[in-house]
Amino acid sequence: MNGPTSPVRNRRGCTGVTRRTFLADTGMGFTGLALGAMLNRDGVVRAATATETLSRPLQPKARNVIWIFLCGGVSHMESFDPKPMLTRFDGKSADETPFKELFDPARVNKELVGVNPNHHPHKQLLGLQTGFRKYGQCGLEVSDWFSQTGTCADDMAVIRSLWTIHNDHGTQLTWHTGRHPREGSFPTIGSWVSYGLGSVNDNLPEYVVLGTPTGDCCGGEWTHGAGYLGPEYAGVRLNVEDSDPLPFVSAQQFHVPPEDQAAEFSLLGQLNRLAGIEYPDDPQLRARIKSYELAFGMQMAVPQTLALDQETSETLELYGMNDKTTEPFGKLCLTTRRLIERGVRFVQIFHGGGGGGEWDAHGQLRKNHTGLSSQVDRPIAGLLKDLKRRGMLEDTLVVWGTEFGRTPGAQGSDGRDHHPNAFCAWMAGGGIRGGVTHGATDELGFYAVEDPHYVTDIHATVLHQLGLDPRTLDLPDRRRLDVDHGQPIRAIIS
Repeated sequence: MNGPTSPVRNRRGCTGVTRRTFLADTGMGFTGLALGAMLNRDGVVRAATATETLSRPLQPKARNVIWIFLCGGVSHMESFDPKPMLTRFDGKSADETPFKELFDPARVNKELVGVNPNHHPHKQLLGLQTGFRKYGQCGLEVSDWFSQTGTCADDMAVIRSLWTIHNDHGTQLTWHTGRHPREGSFPTIGSWVSYGLGSVNDNLPEYVVLGTPTGDCCGGEWTHGAGYLGPEYAGVRLNVEDSDPLPFVSAQQFHVPPEDQAAEFSLLGQLNRLAGIEYPDDPQLRARIKSYELAFGMQMAVPQTLALDQETSETLELYGMNDKTTEPFGKLCLTTRRLIERGVRFVQIFHGGGGGGEWDAHGQLRKNHTGLSSQVDRPIAGLLKDLKRRGMLEDTLVVWGTEFGRTPGAQGSDGRDHHPNAFCAWMAGGGIRGGVTHGATDELGFYAVEDPHYVTDIHATVLHQLGLDPRTLDLPDRRRLDVDHGQPIRAIIS
């Protein structure tokens, strides 16, 4: 006789549904399913699950995160860490300056792992390719390529002392996971936020990805994936540039009446939950169930979110929607604000994605950065100003970053190579002190010499502002390294 938990087998040996499974499913019915969904959304089920025990011991100052990533490596000296000393010694070898010791190969590679020898420091210095000036009451120095963002200086905290572990574009993955690119897929910062907090809108994902992500060479889908947390916590890509942003969700193209589609989703949900009771720990199944439910809700929620024509002409102009240069990225930024308004926890915006990234200016840096910055500067400033005037910047944390900086020395006559030893990022809103500059590089921008921070310190700061302790997000069977947790950057927290 089969025991109460033994699988029932038919004559062909197929595993059926256990008696306990059948009774649990039919006894609870839709009331049980609805209750389970409500408890999970409120965190009751998750708190009782040994492998997903979470804690939110900190007082949250942010509810949402906007994560802006520029692919390819933005020059820190010509964005938010200007170095006029480069112009003073333009064209000279470092050996002809007081700073020749900066080019010691042993020091360059001290913190790096698995370097690509094709990327290295260059001794002939390249002067600044654009001007800079001070902005705001804080006097933040910002290059002319980011002059619009500079007008928000008093709301920003610039971190000028970041470093990373590798000298090639795989650090696009490192920026999002904290791990060396050769280690492969690990949870991204967005997936940790999704796992820790979830969404407040059941019809939209908690983690949305906009723009073209990094190329397969540099992380690809892993830069917005969830690694061992499971696919249900991965970012959901939304193609706002397309007239049909949800081609695999829309029922109209298959000529399915709404009532028939609702019945199909209901049946799929019942079948999936039957399997879910039998296999409660299957992350692929949980992700599938979630995707079906989410897809149905998104059919209404996404078109409403993307109805940008509902915005005032003043708002559209603020984001640069009236200019063909700024309109594409402006659309991403405005969509982001609308997603955040509707309860999406984490929106990740890529710019210049694909391959190594468009910001990878090995030659003609002036032409490259002038063109690309003109696409993003006004929309980013518009986003910050729009969030602030709506009172949303108080609890929305905005993060701007890239994978590494660029060399103070020239590559060729007018380019800059990859530079992992020093680069910058900035944060705004969500309890971050405005008008702050934290950390410093040397006179040429070669090393982080004051308050250096590895990239996971950015992650730790984000989680801290959301009220999450990175160490309590650990899974018992997935021990993380100390560097994975990082340390919140206290000096920029209000």
